[in-house]
Amino acid sequence: MRTKRTMAIAGSALALSLALSGCSVLNGFMGSGGGDAQRDDDNQVTEEANIDVFSLKVGDCMPSSDTTGEITDVDVVPCSEPHADEVFFEFELEGADLPSDDAIMTEVEAQCVPAFTEFVGTDYDESSLDFWWMTPTEETWTQANDRLVQCVIYQPDESGENPVEVTGSLKGAGV
Repeated sequence: MRTKRTMAIAGSALALSLALSGCSVLNGFMGSGGGDAQRDDDNQVTEEANIDVFSLKVGDCMPSSDTTGEITDVDVVPCSEPHADEVFFEFELEGADLPSDDAIMTEVEAQCVPAFTEFVGTDYDESSLDFWWMTPTEETWTQANDRLVQCVIYQPDESGENPVEVTGSLKGAGV
């Protein structure tokens, strides 16, 4: 069951992620967007901010949001405050052309799943946590040389459908 649920969520997340990342890079090149957050010496967010989606970094935490459609910016908070999502890993896609959804999914499984296990301290298949990812769009791939995929961890509710807010990083959670 977990594989089917995860694949369904992952497919939805991939479709959403394509919309999430697209406008942001282009808006950034055009001079709009939320910029970046205040960060400490360890590059951790120190206060709530609205930032350009491409200013997200590994370790950034995001509160729960009902935003749908194309997103050019996201809210971030210190991980010590309630949040739903945390960027735990990122990698770059390779090649001249944006890979197909299936190829991206294969790469996400090859890269994010082992990183998830290392981050949480529990094998992905045994964990109560789940993840989704953000990817480039065709437009950002060709116009902005965007190759970044970001893996985002969350704690699903009892139904497995929605994230619940947590306080603190899920790094080492072991669940």
